[in-house]
Amino acid sequence: MSGRRDLWGGRFASGPAEVLRRFNDSWSFDRALVAEDVQGSIAWAEELGRSGVLTAPETRKIVKGLREVKVAWDEGEGRDADAEDVHSYVEGELAKRIGPLAGKLHTGRSRNDQVATDLRLWLRNAFDAFHVAVLELAGALAERGAAEAATPMPGYTHLKRAEPVTFGHWSLAYAEMVLRDADRIRAARRRANECPLGSGALSGTPLGVDRERLAKSLGFARATANSLDGVSDRDAAAEYLFAASLHFAHLSRMAEDLIFFTSDEAGFAELPDALSTGSSRMPQKKNPDLLELVRGHAGRALGELTGFLALLKGLPLAYDKDLQLDKEPLFRTRAVLEAALPALTALVKGLRLKPERMAAAAADDRLLATELADALARRGVPFREAHEIVGRRFALAEETGKGLAELPPGEGVTKADLASVDLAKALARRGAVGGTSPKRVAQAAKRAAARIAGERKAADSAATKGKAAAPAAAGRRKS
Repeated sequence: MSGRRDLWGGRFASGPAEVLRRFNDSWSFDRALVAEDVQGSIAWAEELGRSGVLTAPETRKIVKGLREVKVAWDEGEGRDADAEDVHSYVEGELAKRIGPLAGKLHTGRSRNDQVATDLRLWLRNAFDAFHVAVLELAGALAERGAAEAATPMPGYTHLKRAEPVTFGHWSLAYAEMVLRDADRIRAARRRANECPLGSGALSGTPLGVDRERLAKSLGFARATANSLDGVSDRDAAAEYLFAASLHFAHLSRMAEDLIFFTSDEAGFAELPDALSTGSSRMPQKKNPDLLELVRGHAGRALGELTGFLALLKGLPLAYDKDLQLDKEPLFRTRAVLEAALPALTALVKGLRLKPERMAAAAADDRLLATELADALARRGVPFREAHEIVGRRFALAEETGKGLAELPPGEGVTKADLASVDLAKALARRGAVGGTSPKRVAQAAKRAAARIAGERKAADSAATKGKAAAPAAAGRRKS
């Protein structure tokens, strides 16, 4: 039996069996919350001091000891510790440094509100890092949108060539998706910015602490309003996983497009050497492994979300041990995001286009059939009739092996109508808001860049407000 110190056990005649420990302990993964557990514990100790539960010397000694625990952890100590969870580890390490006084830190606090607070602190940082990385990708897409505003390429529906667009327009389509993700992340972060500490095990703390002051000392906007909800709420975790899974769905769609664009069959672009891999057997291969992994991880992210929601859906109030399983999906998802997003951003920046091949494909008569139908409609032919006329003409072109514009006028089509079968004219005519005309795409790229700057500014402002919420507490931590 190890000499570890559990935070419970007085009611039991013996310690937990080894088989229970292996199944019950969470230290193997919730050790990722050491920094947050120390941060929340320092705030709690200071609040106990302010409310008279601890004397000033006791408060200073506990806070000093907690800081030493964090420094030791940062230096690599404790990785092989035998602990039930992160809370028992931190309190045990504190006891090694300050003795029995460490036992006073948990006065009026439960591991239930403690872990809920740790997780909120971790999630705030996770949301912030996610937001920054997403905006970097959006910025790369907006830059490509501006640079390639006039670079024609085929647009597809049902993976069949449909109408011409520009690569800049394609880039900005994904920028729109990513910017919605950024807004979603920031909104979820705002909802998560409530402090559960002081909720106790489920009914609230019996101490006369000021929970709003406590919340502000940790940079939260407010204290949670209900202790039952405070210890059991994991909406912020679910929203993180949802935002990640939807973002991955967007990334997966983009990856699928880029895999196709860089295929030998399409040949519209080439992957950067540094962001692709080769074959151990076929020396000519350049494989889109990064993009395929993004596509694969989109499925896993969805699985993390659905598994987490299944975990939550049947839990009674308030805390249940099932909630111990909330952390690993979050940790895994964040790790994948932090690896995937910088790599994908670099790929978007480094993608080498083949504009001649793209333009040749975009000028295919099949993509310009709608232009001819629209030309007929502009001179008064009902569009449904124009659609039929052009459809018959296209069938004849296919049958004879000629281009749509190579057939002579006739069958309701004039020479002036045929002049509309022109790639540059087709793109220029799509000048309405949201359209693919080069001029409109250039304008849209500027607007996207401005929105990205606005998102960054809003995020920075929120972070500044959080840091300014309790300057006194921040000052104490630096002393």
